[in-house]
Amino acid sequence: MSEPLWTAKQVMAATGGELLGSTEWQAGGVSIDTRTLKPGDIFVALKDVRDGHAFVPDAMARGASAALVERADAGPGNLIKVSDTLGALQALGEAARRRSSAVRVAVTGSVGKTSVKEAIAAVFRAAGSAHWSVASYNNHWGVPLTLARMPRATERGVFEMGMNHAGEIRELSTMVRPHVALITRIAPAHLENLGTVEAIADAKGEIFEGLETDGVAIYPADDAHAERLARHAKHSSAAFMLEFGTKAGSAIRIESFETDAQGSRGMIDVLGVRVPFRLAASGDHWAWNTGAIFAAAAAAGLDARHVSEALSAVDAERGRGQALDVELPDGGRFTLLDDAYNANPVSMRAAISALGAVEPGPGGRRIAIMGDMLELGKTSPTLHAELTGPLEDARADLVFCCGGLMRNLQDALPAAMRAGYAHTASDLLELVKAAIKPGDVVLIKGSHGSGLHKIASVLADGSAFTLTEA
Repeated sequence: MSEPLWTAKQVMAATGGELLGSTEWQAGGVSIDTRTLKPGDIFVALKDVRDGHAFVPDAMARGASAALVERADAGPGNLIKVSDTLGALQALGEAARRRSSAVRVAVTGSVGKTSVKEAIAAVFRAAGSAHWSVASYNNHWGVPLTLARMPRATERGVFEMGMNHAGEIRELSTMVRPHVALITRIAPAHLENLGTVEAIADAKGEIFEGLETDGVAIYPADDAHAERLARHAKHSSAAFMLEFGTKAGSAIRIESFETDAQGSRGMIDVLGVRVPFRLAASGDHWAWNTGAIFAAAAAAGLDARHVSEALSAVDAERGRGQALDVELPDGGRFTLLDDAYNANPVSMRAAISALGAVEPGPGGRRIAIMGDMLELGKTSPTLHAELTGPLEDARADLVFCCGGLMRNLQDALPAAMRAGYAHTASDLLELVKAAIKPGDVVLIKGSHGSGLHKIASVLADGSAFTLTEA
């Protein structure tokens, strides 16, 4: 019989809470959402957009072993009463960290952090008992929830960390206390809150502040802010610093890289060991991602050859550059580059470059469907309009624009490239569907809030249902 994730007495000791009900229950998981709660989970009644205390009865009806609450009258069943449920969740996560001997890797960056985290998790799973952040659980509740879910026997764990304001990553990193801290790349995301790209680099550099004293700081050698990141690492407790990229002298160096609709491949030097690699994902930005993955895995004690083998078996993710071969209802096929999960100027240019690297089929064209890039502040109109150059360089034939901010790109495009504009994804869908022909290569890219992920889903499976607004 496997060891329970938590017992009643362990939760009480970790949170300082008052046990109401049985003291003998055990839990196999931790949940903050009754829709995904599994029988035997602890339900944590967080107070966010909605007050989780209203869902305690539902959690119990779904088989929760207990609920972490701030009110004794929140519902039936076993309760652990605390003064602050978010603080208690953080305490539970820190207790899980202290009792485990897992090597912990923390990942942040303006571009690629979720894709890199997922790939590292796949590599860790191939090497033994692994734990990782699900989806993009990278904020003030996602990180402690991921920690609290970590089994004691975990050998390696990877934790994604995001932010909107300065100071947030420092708090998350201090909570996780990683042995390895990785920054993927710096880009003008969250300019609305932070003001400058330099301020973004400083905020990302906070990840090194939580490192264990024997920790490894990893940063991108090719980034324009590499020296700034290195200074943050030097002022941390890191015992080692590793840089990755194509730059000569990098500890982890991409020696060659090719990409097309079938994926990416190349050669990498990892601390003096040269290893070929293959990936299912497409796009030039995967050269950066690959370097980051090998660097984190090396710092976590894994052999580069085993890392390469594990990566070759990883499928590309929907919404993050996956290339799909889609059959059209009237015959013929087109290639869909689904990169609709999120967007900022750097990731947008990388996706456009990936479009340029894929050759259309006979009679086909390169089509870009562009959605708003959000949280870019005062420079947003210019940053959208400036995508014209990369689209021309990628030899895009048609460009569809979606959203109020993308009107700036629509107006800047040469008339021949303007395929259509709509304020919402729902309104754009019919224009896009009518335009696609056999042999086309279609890129979809935009911030999640633009709704383009819904167009990607419809095109990918041929559905004709009416989209609803996010």
